Amino acid sequence: MKKTEKIIIVSILAIAIVLTITLKRRCCPLITEPMPANPPATIVEPNAATQILQNAKLLPRLIDLGADKCIPCKMMAPILEELKQEYANKFEVEFFDVWKNSDAAKKYAIRIIPTQIFFDASGKELFRHEGFLSKKDILTKWKELGVEFDGTK
Repeated sequence: MKKTEKIIIVSILAIAIVLTITLKRRCCPLITEPMPANPPATIVEPNAATQILQNAKLLPRLIDLGADKCIPCKMMAPILEELKQEYANKFEVEFFDVWKNSDAAKKYAIRIIPTQIFFDASGKELFRHEGFLSKKDILTKWKELGVEFDGTK
């Protein structure tokens, strides 16, 4: 094999690797910081207004951490909005864009997006799911976790 052929092959491999890494980071990247063995059980919300509202009426909470440009995250957006409207008096729904707010990714020890975290009314984490989660699966999980509702507003 000639020297120029070897250089061409190595160059093509290098370009393929760079493209693969670039594309992987653009869609649903892994957060590079390691996830703690035991994620925090109680999450303290930084927004004082949200905390005041929660204290007035404690509800279970679903947090979705993703990004506006992540395809599975985009698929979750209308589901989260429907849940927020239909079950406003039963549980809260919040979305954090971890590409715009990297502190949220660190705070909730996110490894991949989207990630959904289910909390009880006191703020204790009950369940965590990574990847797309349908509306039906979210409602089924709430039922499994003991949160009962009839679907009325």
